[in-house]
Amino acid sequence: LDGQAVKPEEWQQASPWQATLKQRQPDGRWAALPLEQLYGEQPDPQWRVFARSSSDDKAPIVMLLAALDALKAQGKQPGVDIKVLLDSEEEKGSPTLGRVIGENLGALKSDAMVVLDGPMHASNRPTLVFGNRGIAQATLTVYGASQELHSGHYGNYAANPAQTLARLLASMKGDDGKVLIQGYYDGIEFDAQAREVMQAVPDDEAALRKRLGIAKAETVGRNYQESMQYPSLNVRGLQSAEVGSKARTVVPSVAVAEIDMRTVPETPPQRLEKLLRAHIEAQGFHLVDGPLTAEQRASHPRLATLKLGGVSASGSAVRTPLDAPVGQWLRKGMNKAWDSDPVQIRMMGGTVPTGAAVQALKIPFVILPLVNADNNQHSFDENMRLGNYFDGVHSLVHLLAEPF
Repeated sequence: LDGQAVKPEEWQQASPWQATLKQRQPDGRWAALPLEQLYGEQPDPQWRVFARSSSDDKAPIVMLLAALDALKAQGKQPGVDIKVLLDSEEEKGSPTLGRVIGENLGALKSDAMVVLDGPMHASNRPTLVFGNRGIAQATLTVYGASQELHSGHYGNYAANPAQTLARLLASMKGDDGKVLIQGYYDGIEFDAQAREVMQAVPDDEAALRKRLGIAKAETVGRNYQESMQYPSLNVRGLQSAEVGSKARTVVPSVAVAEIDMRTVPETPPQRLEKLLRAHIEAQGFHLVDGPLTAEQRASHPRLATLKLGGVSASGSAVRTPLDAPVGQWLRKGMNKAWDSDPVQIRMMGGTVPTGAAVQALKIPFVILPLVNADNNQHSFDENMRLGNYFDGVHSLVHLLAEPF
């Protein structure tokens, strides 16, 4: 359900849409197994099913169905009333989720919401996530001459908008990764409980850097968990003229940066958008809307447009207190299932469309991730580890049997 677009040629199998069972070889490569082996003796928990949306988000849906079947087979009734809401447009920003909820408030009235989405902690221990960052998007275009120019005839004379844009983007973040836009982090503070929760997460920072292929992490926060509690400013794409075989010896006429800003509850997206605009103007840029006029080109040496992508409730940052009843219920059920406390994450870095549901239903929520952290979601070779599937069903059986 609701997977990201894929490039079939990048996958190490005939088709991303044909589920393929695989086993890791001693050299690290994955070898295909007959799918029928799933239905023989107990499958190896280290085997994985590779397919588009195998983990995000087909796996949790099927885990829920299997858990209900398991309770029925045991002659047990769930300890809670269950209402299921599936958002088939989550990967395109959940454009209709808020409206659908608003039109069905009576049917969806609940005490709390449990979101079966996202990856578990890297340790693969049972995990609870009490919040997620939101997202705002913007397109920043910097203009040069009215047309592309010969780089020999006009290089050193007509400013290159790609280099102008590069300097502007560099002014927004320091070498340590911290956003330099004035006021960007205002209002963010951590009490003793928040720091205790973040410190208790068993992150292996060295292993994380190795998996990401980076030598050094940015220092927005003192560690990974703390870094996720701050808003980010990310350049998700750049474009100016052409590269590779299409490259030409020109001074480009425009340069474009696509920007996303992950927000936290203390930093509303509308505020960050205003701060971004003010920063651009403070660097000497004249922001315009619509096509440039000859008069504007003659009057302002630095011209740019900032087109904001708009903010929906589905992209809002939301967070539930750890001592909320739904958190206590989840911890009790997970303790019964695994005889140990789950990893508790104050707020994850990604955006899940919880905002629309939380705002409409006015209920607390907790994210219960069940799939393996290395599942390659949103990328090629997405996969679901069978051990996570078995464990996910086991967790849900115990949770659903627990009265709220």
